[in-house]
Order: sequence, then structure tokens, then C-alpha cells
Amino acid sequence: MATARPDIVRLMGARGARSIAQGALVVDFALYVTKLGWSAALLGVVFALSILFAVAVTTLVGPASDRFGRKRFVLVYEAISVLAALIGLLTQATLPLAFAAVIGGFGRGANGSAGPFAPAEQSWLSGLIEKREFGTVLSINTAIGFFGMGIGAVLAGLIGASRPMFVLPLAASLIATMLLALTPDPPREAAARTEGHEAVSKAENSLLWKLAGLNILNGTGIGLSGPFISWWFAARYHAGASAIGPALAIAFAAAGIAALTTGRLTRRLGTVRAVVLMRGIGLVSLFALPFSPSFGVALVVYALRSAFNRGTAGARQAVALGLVRGERRGLAASVNTISVLLPRGIAPALAGVLFESGALAAPFLLAGLFQGAYLVIYPRVFGRHDPSRSA
Repeated sequence: MATARPDIVRLMGARGARSIAQGALVVDFALYVTKLGWSAALLGVVFALSILFAVAVTTLVGPASDRFGRKRFVLVYEAISVLAALIGLLTQATLPLAFAAVIGGFGRGANGSAGPFAPAEQSWLSGLIEKREFGTVLSINTAIGFFGMGIGAVLAGLIGASRPMFVLPLAASLIATMLLALTPDPPREAAARTEGHEAVSKAENSLLWKLAGLNILNGTGIGLSGPFISWWFAARYHAGASAIGPALAIAFAAAGIAALTTGRLTRRLGTVRAVVLMRGIGLVSLFALPFSPSFGVALVVYALRSAFNRGTAGARQAVALGLVRGERRGLAASVNTISVLLPRGIAPALAGVLFESGALAAPFLLAGLFQGAYLVIYPRVFGRHDPSRSA
């Protein structure tokens, strides 16, 4: 089994370490800065700037990693994360803390990925496995991230929304750096410029444009609801970190189980069909969430939504990376990431304004409309490009 190889285990271990810290900050960061006097609108702007920063960096990293190698870029991410965590530990002043949140992605919950440097990490991992294994292995990788975020959410409830929470991202980055330093970056094969090279590249580019268009719908839906979930639980049900932490931990654990389930389904149904089935159930849960009459009911609905929606992340990465040849996977990963991140950089600002005005259901309903459109179009575009059907 590919996942037993030491180099793959180390890459997944680095993801697990990061995910614990990211899970803690999903719970505590919004609550922490709210205690410091930040408004929902300001928090939305910071989330938006964080995502726009990620878009700018991701635009460069994917293609550059195709040319110069993957490892060095992921190590740069860890250095940035160390800097952001140190700022969080050393000051509560608004401007430096906002700067740290932007470059460190505080509170966004990247599921253990290397933030804007994730395209380099994804193409690094994909280069170690066969194409037909993409759906299964990347789903396992995703599951590790969710289980780690669940552990982090529990720790967040124990630590509370306070400055010591920044010890977790600092420790995670140091552990990840050690694991990555021990992992070789295999040499990339030079692109073979055959007679049909230009035609193949043109066809791949067309698919990437279609992927980007669909991801704009998906990313808008994510940005309208995801970053504010901790804030929403507090505003809607008056829940604190001690209750929200375990609640999100359950949701992350459910997503991890769903990711493993999706990985198995890719072998039976195909990757694209597995995505559609799981996300269809998640969409129903998203529409139901804002109408939950109590915190307990909301927790169950959110756990279902998280499981069936987020659990397809690895499978969707597999489809994106499978659209191109190996020497262009950094580019494909960048396009896949950017086209989700860009609308996620705009949508939180709108969601923040809506939440601040008291419209606690509207962002979820809008998110459901965008993600529903995505779900209808996705199989029609990519059904014929399923990596699990590759020889």
C-alpha cells in the first residue's frame, strides 16, 4: 500500500501536526479577538485579506514548484507560520495581530494543508503515488487533517480563547519542519515535447478553466458560512469555547470518517460519483443548519454537513490533479486552490456584514444556492475525466 512508504508517512505526519493547531484556532481565534474588541465586520475583513494573501502566493507557488521543486516552498510556509505564531504570542495589538492572522491563516481551518503553499505539497505527494490511487490516498491524507483538527478543537476547549493558544501553531510548525527536512523531494521528469504536446496542453488548459469556473461557485458558498461558524454558534446559541470546542471536534471527526468512506467509494463508484453523492447529503444539511432550534440539534446538523461536504476534499483534489500530466500538477493544484480561495476572500466580508446586521440565516442559505449549482454542473463537466478509471 502506497501510504506505508516512509516519505508518504512523513508528509502526512506534517499535515497531522498542522491540523491540530488549525483546529484549535478555528474554535478560539474568533472568540479571542472578539474579547479584544474586534467586530464581526472587522473579523470578516481580516479573513478576506488572509484569503487574498493566499491567492497571491498560491498563484506563484504552483507553477514555480513544477520548475524548482516542491520541498523548498513547503519549508518557506513553515517559516512564515512560526513568525505568525510568535506575533500572536507576543502582542494583542490589533494591527500586528491582524497581520499575523493574514499571513498565518488564523481561524480559517485549512485541514492541515500548507496554506497558500499547498499546491507544492499536493504535487509533492501526488508524485509519490499512481494516478489510480489518487482518490484513495488523497482521501486518507484529508482524513488525517480532519482527525487532527478534531484533536485541536478539543484542546481549544481546554485552553480557552486566550493567548497561550498560539503555542500550538508554533509547535506544529517546528514538528512539521523536522518531518519535511527528513523527506526527499524526488526529481521531476522533464516534459516530453512530442508532436501532440501543444494540443494536449491546450486540452488540459480548457479543463482547468472549467475547474476554475466551478470552484468559484463552491468557494463562494464556503466563504459565506465556514469562517464564521464559531462566531455563529456563540451569537445564535450563546455557546462558549468550552462547548464549541467539543462540538467542532465531533464535526471534524465526522469529516475524517467521511473522507475515509469517500476514499473507499472512489473505488466502487468512481471519484466523481462519490463526490456528488456525499456532497448532495451535505447540501441538504447546510440548508437545514440555520433553522436548528437548539445548540444540540445544530451540532448534529453541522456534523453531518461537515462530514459529507468536507469529506470529499481529497477526492476533489484527485480529480483536479488528474486533469493534467505529472509535470503540470503544481499548476493544476494552484488553479484548483486559487479558484476556491478567491471567492472565499470576498464572501466573508459580505457574510460579516450580514451577520452584524442580525441576518443569522441568510449567509447559510446563499451558500447553499451556490453549492447547489456547483453540485449540478460538476458531474457533467468531469464525469469523463475520472482518475479512478485510469489504467
